[in-house]
Amino acid sequence: MQTNRIDHGKPFDWGRTSSLYAQYRDLYPPAFYEKLVELGVGLPGQNILDLGTGTGVLPRNMARFGGDWVGTDSSPAQIAQAKQLAQQQGLSIPFFCLSAEETMFPPRSFDVITACQCFHYFDHEKLAPKVSQMLKPGGRMAVLYLNWLPYEDEIAQKTEELVLKYNPQWTGGGETRHPLTIPEAYSLYFEAEPQILFDLPVPFTRESWAGRILACRGIGASLSPEEIRAFDREHRLLLEQIAPERFTVLHLAVMACLKKKG
Repeated sequence: MQTNRIDHGKPFDWGRTSSLYAQYRDLYPPAFYEKLVELGVGLPGQNILDLGTGTGVLPRNMARFGGDWVGTDSSPAQIAQAKQLAQQQGLSIPFFCLSAEETMFPPRSFDVITACQCFHYFDHEKLAPKVSQMLKPGGRMAVLYLNWLPYEDEIAQKTEELVLKYNPQWTGGGETRHPLTIPEAYSLYFEAEPQILFDLPVPFTRESWAGRILACRGIGASLSPEEIRAFDREHRLLLEQIAPERFTVLHLAVMACLKKKG
């Protein structure tokens, strides 16, 4: 994928990180999923579509609450991992290799459509009317993010500085506390509900944090193999200096629900 809106146009490919993504990015704490249920997402009897599903993290972890999930993603490697992991967990979740903009199920197929950690990659002018069409009357779109806070967490800050040393074009850092910006394209079809913002300390070991960062867009998805190996060596040395074997990294969770008009 390549767009001037992200990483100053530097190309990236999530397929290059799929095995790492499957191993290290299934990291949302239980409170994240429980809050979704409180917001009415993933309930028994609901049909739910997860756009940009990656390795199926959201459907696989939310299936236990009773909703019927479907996931789509533009990366064949990510979808392959999603299918394999779901099978290992004994889950029957359909996954399809489709970009969000290409995804089109029959009208009024879903009670909820989710986009977790991926909303900013989409072409919203194309997607907004499709999402509205696929949702049932009164259906909702839930846009979800979980981002570390580098200005409040030393481990996140030092790690970001190292990512930028190896990839100065990366624009994924510097997150602060703020609500999500919902593009104007959605206002034609949806009414915005109040956004939910809350802190989540996410537990890691040195190994799982190192793997989680290797799987990020700024490293594993965009650097050469030699650069990735050099970054990983330096990052692990850094963690030995600043982090205990087990620690938490402060994250901000943001959940924005849009209700279909009419």
